[in-house]
Amino acid sequence: MKKVILLGLILMSVFISCKKEKEEVPIPLEKIVVKESVSEECYRVILKKDTISLSLNIKNGQFSSGNLSYDFYEKDKNMGTIVGEIKGDTLYADYTFTSEGVSSVRKVAFLKKGNTYVEGFGDVIDDNKGQVIFKDKKQLKFDGNIVLSKVDCQK
Repeated sequence: MKKVILLGLILMSVFISCKKEKEEVPIPLEKIVVKESVSEECYRVILKKDTISLSLNIKNGQFSSGNLSYDFYEKDKNMGTIVGEIKGDTLYADYTFTSEGVSSVRKVAFLKKGNTYVEGFGDVIDDNKGQVIFKDKKQLKFDGNIVLSKVDCQK
């Protein structure tokens, strides 16, 4: 009888050890969705009766585009878009604007200093493609005459 019980236990252990283990089914990885971070920064300066406004669209920490307007007292308002890049602490962009019913493009440059942008000026030339460009970016002067301070964006 002991032999039968022992034989039964051995057979059961063999059957149990031969039992197929569950195959692991690969779990499909969920698509990783990276949310795009988009924000807007606004800057403005009021010089007596003139106002210059700049808004920058920041996508994933990088400047992508924006709006720029020059509202000079008793003159037509220049307003348009800027598209460009920030190199180091300087924003270089193409400013496409309309003034007196005429569409134009010119280069603009702003130096970031803390919570301000200082507009840069220098000699310009016409590139024969209808665009006004800086003669030499290295010669730009950021003398602090036009300093746009960070402000709350108006919706």
